[in-house]
Amino acid sequence: MKESLPFGHLVQSEQELRELLGYPGKLAGNKIIRHLDQHCRDFIAQSPFVVVSTADSDGNCDASPRGDAPGFVSVLDDQHLVIPERPGNRKMDSMLNLLSSPKIGLIFLIPGLGETLRVNGRGFIIRDASILESMSAHGKVPLLGIGVQVEECYIHCAKALLRSKLWDPASWLEKSELPTVSKILADHVKLENEVVTAEDIDRSLEESYTQRLY
Repeated sequence: MKESLPFGHLVQSEQELRELLGYPGKLAGNKIIRHLDQHCRDFIAQSPFVVVSTADSDGNCDASPRGDAPGFVSVLDDQHLVIPERPGNRKMDSMLNLLSSPKIGLIFLIPGLGETLRVNGRGFIIRDASILESMSAHGKVPLLGIGVQVEECYIHCAKALLRSKLWDPASWLEKSELPTVSKILADHVKLENEVVTAEDIDRSLEESYTQRLY
């Protein structure tokens, strides 16, 4: 049975892509390096936030945020870094993906800076006590970390953040205009023989954010 899609024209070849968008210039085409030089180390040391992208062996993708104080990601040497696994929802999407497919992509952000740092490579779940103990926060040593063997890294231009005005407070919504996360979750969560209200979600989130952040 042919899959029904709402899209009228699908691009299905690199040739068509190139005819529409062209080829990268010399700067974009030659900016990739294969190790974490001092510039990359400094960027990571100042970044409090990274997006972790993984996929399982069937190609099902996941992008997951990680954040903590600037420098929470540890650079071991010019080919390896470690992201501490702080307490989360225990779905473990990123780590389960790495067990079946080790490829990983990272995007590091620094608040106020439009350019981002992209790092691609191979990911591993690590339990090395000597590494993890050095990444403790608020007296809590992470049980696990995501170790990354770097294969390429490069600076990504600021166009996306400039267009989105992500760091411009004047573009931000008023608090009253923001999505109500507790209502969204209450509508999304389906438990057999149990009704979950937005108030239940609010209490759960408050407990999680104040008692189980580390």
